[in-house]
Amino acid sequence: MKRYLSIVLLLACVPAAAHSGHGELAGFGAGIAHPFSGLDHLLAMIGIGLWSRRQAQPLAMPLTFIAMMALGALVQLPLALPETALAASVLAIGVLLAAARLPKGAALCVVALFALLHGQAHGRELPALAAAAGYLLSSAALLMAGRCLGWPRLAGALIGAAGLGLLALAGAA
Repeated sequence: MKRYLSIVLLLACVPAAAHSGHGELAGFGAGIAHPFSGLDHLLAMIGIGLWSRRQAQPLAMPLTFIAMMALGALVQLPLALPETALAASVLAIGVLLAAARLPKGAALCVVALFALLHGQAHGRELPALAAAAGYLLSSAALLMAGRCLGWPRLAGALIGAAGLGLLALAGAA
């Protein structure tokens, strides 16, 4: 079942489509759908969820991610090369999940940074309050789905490889 869930989630999105620049979307439904429309968001949230299973306080990472993503959406800062930054965060999440052990405080700081980056992207694309509520809710669902998946090292390697591919695509754009 876990394997099928991950395959369905991966097939349900298009690489970086969430940041295609096709205009501003609004509404709760658009917010719910948004994290599923870009491979970068989907993999980052699933990866953080999976990584959180290995922590002493497993809900600290998902809660930090949601809170900091909301803050990043609320406080918009100029971000150079957002696609590259998001792709790099996916690569780093994959590497950390596959091979690294960080102390709790360092892990939460890394998660907070990545969440701020993703919040910046979400906040630009979906600035309406209803949309924000939608993407925060679906992001929380993806984080929890990641907690349900197995094989963290294999998943980390796959997420890292996808992040490397996203980086190549971002560099080509």
